[in-house]
Amino acid sequence: MHSETLVEGHKPSLKRKAEKHTGEAVNLCYQCGKCSAGCPLAGEMDYAPNQILRMLQLEIPSLDEKILSSYAIWLCLTCETCVTRCPKDVNLPEIMDYLRSESVRQGKVNPKAKDILAFHNAFLDSIKATGRLYEVGLIAGYKMRTMHLLQDVDSAPTLYFNGKLKLFPHMIKNREAISRMFSKAKDWQEGQK
Repeated sequence: MHSETLVEGHKPSLKRKAEKHTGEAVNLCYQCGKCSAGCPLAGEMDYAPNQILRMLQLEIPSLDEKILSSYAIWLCLTCETCVTRCPKDVNLPEIMDYLRSESVRQGKVNPKAKDILAFHNAFLDSIKATGRLYEVGLIAGYKMRTMHLLQDVDSAPTLYFNGKLKLFPHMIKNREAISRMFSKAKDWQEGQK
């Protein structure tokens, strides 16, 4: 692992921050490309998974900016196909998760990822409010954030009559514990800044 002593006026690279927060050694990647070959969404990404790792390895500030504003970090499904294929066991989904949070924190989210981020936030809001996923609340939160108000509206009656959508949420008993978890996560995130 790298020393944290830095020349005055220089901030740690994105690679060093990712390694610190994830415990993953980015330099273990030797660019075999198995992660990208197995990734189900690599063809949709602006940078393939192995390219993200290579850009991190180079520790060039302009590449760090490209990573944080890339669409690739938002398309990662965290399906872990890359980890199972990696001969060095580099946990790329863990790194991608950190990169997404850093992208949000720095306000560099790719504009094409706005719907993905809206879904992510609506999902977390649903869990925070009820302690579990409430599909109607998730859908409402997502649609209000994206203004895709009529998208898929024709499937709602079928889902409702098949018992897949409940009008009222099922609340867990100890919602205070969920609130404490969210508070601790927020405090931890604030401490990372």
